[in-house]
Amino acid sequence: MRTTRYRKVLVAAATAALLVPAGAATAAAAPASSGKAADTRPSPEGNPLSRTAKAAGVCADAREVGSRGLIQRNGETLASVKQFYSKECNENYGYVWVWAGFHDKGQPYDLTVGVHSYDDDAVHGKRVLKATDKQEVWSVGTDTVAQATSGIGTLRPAGDPTTYQGLSSKRG
Repeated sequence: MRTTRYRKVLVAAATAALLVPAGAATAAAAPASSGKAADTRPSPEGNPLSRTAKAAGVCADAREVGSRGLIQRNGETLASVKQFYSKECNENYGYVWVWAGFHDKGQPYDLTVGVHSYDDDAVHGKRVLKATDKQEVWSVGTDTVAQATSGIGTLRPAGDPTTYQGLSSKRG
Protein backbone atom coordinates (compact mmCIF):
# COMPACT_ATOMS: atom_id res chain seq x y z
CA MET A 1 0.00 0.00 0.00
CA ARG A 2 2.82 2.35 0.84
CA THR A 3 4.41 1.66 -2.56
CA THR A 4 1.16 2.48 -4.40
CA ARG A 5 0.74 5.74 -2.46
CA TYR A 6 4.38 6.64 -3.15
CA ARG A 7 3.87 6.00 -6.88
CA LYS A 8 0.74 8.19 -6.95
CA VAL A 9 2.58 11.06 -5.26
CA LEU A 10 5.54 10.63 -7.60
CA VAL A 11 3.29 10.58 -10.69
CA ALA A 12 1.36 13.64 -9.46
CA ALA A 13 4.59 15.57 -8.83
CA ALA A 14 6.01 14.62 -12.23
CA THR A 15 2.76 15.62 -13.96
CA ALA A 16 2.70 18.96 -12.16
CA ALA A 17 6.30 19.62 -13.14
CA LEU A 18 5.44 19.01 -16.79
CA LEU A 19 2.49 21.42 -16.66
CA VAL A 20 4.53 24.36 -15.32
CA PRO A 21 6.29 26.16 -18.18
CA ALA A 22 10.06 26.36 -17.90
CA GLY A 23 11.15 29.72 -16.55
CA ALA A 24 7.65 30.65 -15.38
CA ALA A 25 8.91 31.84 -12.02
CA THR A 26 11.40 34.25 -13.61
CA ALA A 27 9.48 35.40 -16.66
CA ALA A 28 8.33 38.65 -15.02
CA ALA A 29 11.92 39.81 -14.53
CA ALA A 30 12.88 39.19 -18.15
CA PRO A 31 13.17 41.91 -20.77
CA ALA A 32 10.53 41.70 -23.48
CA SER A 33 13.12 40.93 -26.14
CA SER A 34 14.82 37.95 -24.50
CA GLY A 35 12.23 35.83 -22.68
CA LYS A 36 14.95 34.83 -20.18
CA ALA A 37 15.72 36.52 -16.87
CA ALA A 38 19.50 36.06 -17.06
CA ASP A 39 19.93 36.84 -20.76
CA THR A 40 22.50 39.63 -21.06
CA ARG A 41 23.21 39.29 -24.77
CA PRO A 42 22.74 42.31 -27.00
CA SER A 43 19.98 41.96 -29.58
CA PRO A 44 18.39 43.80 -32.49
CA GLU A 45 15.27 44.20 -30.33
CA GLY A 46 17.25 45.94 -27.60
CA ASN A 47 18.07 44.25 -24.30
CA PRO A 48 18.28 46.61 -21.30
CA LEU A 49 20.16 43.85 -19.43
CA SER A 50 23.05 43.70 -21.94
CA ARG A 51 26.52 44.76 -20.79
CA THR A 52 26.40 47.79 -23.09
CA ALA A 53 23.03 48.88 -21.69
CA LYS A 54 24.22 48.47 -18.10
CA ALA A 55 27.39 50.45 -18.85
CA ALA A 56 25.20 53.25 -20.28
CA GLY A 57 23.06 53.27 -17.12
CA VAL A 58 19.89 51.94 -18.78
CA CYS A 59 17.30 50.89 -16.22
CA ALA A 60 16.44 47.19 -16.35
CA ASP A 61 12.71 47.77 -16.88
CA ALA A 62 13.23 49.84 -20.07
CA ARG A 63 10.85 48.85 -22.87
CA GLU A 64 10.60 49.93 -26.49
CA VAL A 65 8.06 52.65 -27.21
CA GLY A 66 6.80 53.51 -30.66
CA SER A 67 8.11 51.89 -33.81
CA ARG A 68 11.66 51.64 -35.02
CA GLY A 69 13.27 53.80 -37.63
CA LEU A 70 15.96 52.81 -40.11
CA ILE A 71 19.26 54.31 -41.12
CA GLN A 72 19.62 53.64 -44.85
CA ARG A 73 22.15 54.40 -47.59
CA ASN A 74 21.15 54.01 -51.23
CA GLY A 75 18.48 51.43 -50.33
CA GLU A 76 20.77 49.44 -48.00
CA THR A 77 19.69 49.29 -44.34
CA LEU A 78 22.66 50.08 -42.13
CA ALA A 79 21.02 50.21 -38.70
CA SER A 80 17.79 50.33 -36.68
CA VAL A 81 16.91 53.22 -34.36
CA LYS A 82 14.55 52.81 -31.39
CA GLN A 83 13.37 54.66 -28.33
CA PHE A 84 13.00 53.01 -24.93
CA TYR A 85 11.22 54.20 -21.79
CA SER A 86 11.79 53.20 -18.16
CA LYS A 87 8.83 53.68 -15.85
CA GLU A 88 10.99 52.91 -12.81
CA CYS A 89 13.62 55.55 -13.65
CA ASN A 90 11.25 57.88 -15.54
CA GLU A 91 13.73 58.21 -18.41
CA ASN A 92 13.88 57.80 -22.18
CA TYR A 93 16.79 56.21 -24.06
CA GLY A 94 17.82 56.13 -27.69
CA TYR A 95 19.05 52.83 -29.15
CA VAL A 96 20.93 51.96 -32.34
CA TRP A 97 21.55 48.44 -33.64
CA VAL A 98 23.89 48.12 -36.63
CA TRP A 99 22.60 45.41 -38.95
CA ALA A 100 24.81 42.38 -39.52
CA GLY A 101 24.91 42.91 -43.30
CA PHE A 102 26.76 46.19 -42.75
CA HIS A 103 28.49 45.44 -39.42
CA ASP A 104 30.07 42.21 -40.63
CA LYS A 105 31.95 44.00 -43.42
CA GLY A 106 34.50 44.85 -40.72
CA GLN A 107 34.88 48.53 -41.64
CA PRO A 108 34.75 51.15 -38.87
CA TYR A 109 32.02 53.78 -38.71
CA ASP A 110 31.01 56.77 -36.62
CA LEU A 111 27.78 56.36 -34.61
CA THR A 112 25.64 58.71 -32.59
CA VAL A 113 22.52 57.95 -30.59
CA GLY A 114 20.21 60.09 -28.49
CA VAL A 115 16.64 61.20 -27.84
CA HIS A 116 15.32 64.01 -30.02
CA SER A 117 12.86 66.35 -28.28
CA TYR A 118 10.35 68.08 -30.54
CA ASP A 119 9.50 70.42 -27.65
CA ASP A 120 12.93 72.09 -27.46
CA ASP A 121 14.33 70.91 -30.84
CA ALA A 122 17.38 69.35 -29.18
CA VAL A 123 19.05 65.95 -28.91
CA HIS A 124 19.32 64.76 -25.30
CA GLY A 125 21.53 62.03 -23.85
CA LYS A 126 23.72 62.00 -26.94
CA ARG A 127 26.46 59.41 -27.13
CA VAL A 128 29.08 59.61 -29.91
CA LEU A 129 31.41 56.81 -31.00
CA LYS A 130 34.13 57.51 -33.57
CA ALA A 131 35.68 54.81 -35.78
CA THR A 132 33.88 52.05 -33.89
CA ASP A 133 32.79 48.52 -34.69
CA LYS A 134 30.15 48.38 -31.94
CA GLN A 135 26.89 46.84 -33.04
CA GLU A 136 24.76 48.05 -30.10
CA VAL A 137 24.74 51.62 -28.72
CA TRP A 138 22.49 53.15 -26.03
CA SER A 139 22.14 56.84 -25.21
CA VAL A 140 22.40 58.27 -21.76
CA GLY A 141 19.06 58.33 -19.91
CA THR A 142 17.10 61.53 -20.53
CA ASP A 143 14.57 63.55 -18.55
CA THR A 144 12.28 63.93 -21.58
CA VAL A 145 9.33 61.73 -20.61
CA ALA A 146 6.88 64.67 -20.57
CA GLN A 147 8.03 65.81 -24.03
CA ALA A 148 7.29 64.66 -27.57
CA THR A 149 10.35 62.58 -28.51
CA SER A 150 11.93 60.09 -30.91
CA GLY A 151 15.02 57.94 -30.70
CA ILE A 152 17.61 59.34 -33.13
CA GLY A 153 20.74 57.81 -34.57
CA THR A 154 23.34 58.59 -37.19
CA LEU A 155 25.95 56.45 -38.91
CA ARG A 156 28.84 57.58 -41.11
CA PRO A 157 30.85 54.80 -42.76
CA ALA A 158 34.62 55.34 -42.78
CA GLY A 159 35.65 57.24 -45.91
CA ASP A 160 32.09 58.34 -46.69
CA PRO A 161 31.54 62.12 -46.50
CA THR A 162 27.81 61.64 -45.79
CA THR A 163 26.25 60.93 -42.41
CA TYR A 164 23.03 58.91 -42.60
CA GLN A 165 20.25 59.40 -40.04
CA GLY A 166 17.19 57.58 -38.75
CA LEU A 167 14.41 58.34 -36.25
CA SER A 168 12.00 56.11 -34.40
CA SER A 169 8.34 57.14 -34.41
CA LYS A 170 7.32 60.25 -32.48
CA ARG A 171 6.06 59.60 -28.96
CA GLY A 172 4.06 62.03 -26.84
